[in-house]
Amino acid sequence: MMNGDETLAILVGGGPAPGINGVIASATIEARNHGLRVLGIAQGYRHLVKGDTSHVRELDVDDVSRIHFAGGSMLRTSRTNPAADPESLRKCIRALTMLGVRYLITIGGDDTTYGATRIAAETKGRIGVATVPKTIDNDLPLPDNAPTFGFETARSVGTAIVENLMEDARTTSRWYLAITMGRKSGALALGICKAAGATLAVIPEEFPGERIALDDIVDTVVGAVVKRLAYGQDHGVAVIAEGLAERIAPKELAAVTTAARDAYGHVRLADVPLGSVLRDAVRERLTEIGIEATVVPKDIGYELRSAKPIPFDAEYTRTLGYGAVRYLLGGGSGALIALAGGRIVPVTLDEMLDPATGRIRVRMVDVTTESYEVARKYMIRLDEHDLTEPRLSRLSAQTNLDPDTFEARFARLFSAPARGAAATA
Repeated sequence: MMNGDETLAILVGGGPAPGINGVIASATIEARNHGLRVLGIAQGYRHLVKGDTSHVRELDVDDVSRIHFAGGSMLRTSRTNPAADPESLRKCIRALTMLGVRYLITIGGDDTTYGATRIAAETKGRIGVATVPKTIDNDLPLPDNAPTFGFETARSVGTAIVENLMEDARTTSRWYLAITMGRKSGALALGICKAAGATLAVIPEEFPGERIALDDIVDTVVGAVVKRLAYGQDHGVAVIAEGLAERIAPKELAAVTTAARDAYGHVRLADVPLGSVLRDAVRERLTEIGIEATVVPKDIGYELRSAKPIPFDAEYTRTLGYGAVRYLLGGGSGALIALAGGRIVPVTLDEMLDPATGRIRVRMVDVTTESYEVARKYMIRLDEHDLTEPRLSRLSAQTNLDPDTFEARFARLFSAPARGAAATA
């Protein structure tokens, strides 16, 4: 099938994720093999929403044949929202029309997917649109619980960083609070912790209710410090999901209300000093109970997003890019391209929307699974059994608290049913 008069455009939205170039490469090659002209649009929707068509380059096979090995995005990216208002959407569609675009592949997360579906709906089939999902947060509800591309590379690179922190912690007798990316889901923090064998992970899914008390996070870490001391160890690494910051009450984490927001209205979690807040609170709590410890925050985030993709993501993304082109040439539009059982599976927006919010559902860590259970079993943190004798006396002896006071201090961490289930899983 030859489509010499038709044009496919490719753009990237949202934060970087390892494997973007693999999608660009395979989509370009497959499109060119079918005779399509291919345009690479720079910086996502940033220029299109202004009606600007000058930030575009034509792509051929020679331009992309080896880029799947590289991190980052050859087309760069931006968080510009094409559906922020009717005028932005109108200008974006007009720019695509001026470029002669018949098919559009967008590479991005939930917000990019939503913007793409708005373009598909408004053009009523005149522009066929497919989205290839990417996020290192692993928080999109893909079929067969498949990972989002970029997650496995981010976990691999993050694991290597945490392994180095673990050795430094042992050598210098200190505790690290490693803050990892993950706006809603704790999948990356948990995955890194589990793979590296870090002391513990603290993720939003472990806490019931809409809000998480800062004290509960602090005492979860402090409890791990006490338990490690009881085992004769004065060091450790706690992997903390940054998404906890969104659920801490603003009055407890004042920076949340002053941090900048992106084009989709999300708080820029990188601007929230969660590590520093937790460091100071953990230090104060340890001092209160008679423990001296060096506590150091370490953000792990930007190092992961544009990393060179591991073979899993390099292979995965080549299939996704190929599948996106085949889906569009087959007459499809408006779907997200996923892979299940080795086969390309288009997933419609309706299948992914949360009817309560009108937004794409977020895939959270399921703390009832064996996968979580294994991670939890290998962590060092307080559980309900630690508040019974003889463990209680052994732990309280590491502090200036008597057993009864120690129990009263930490028992609330296990009082809620959901939290108790997570703690003993």
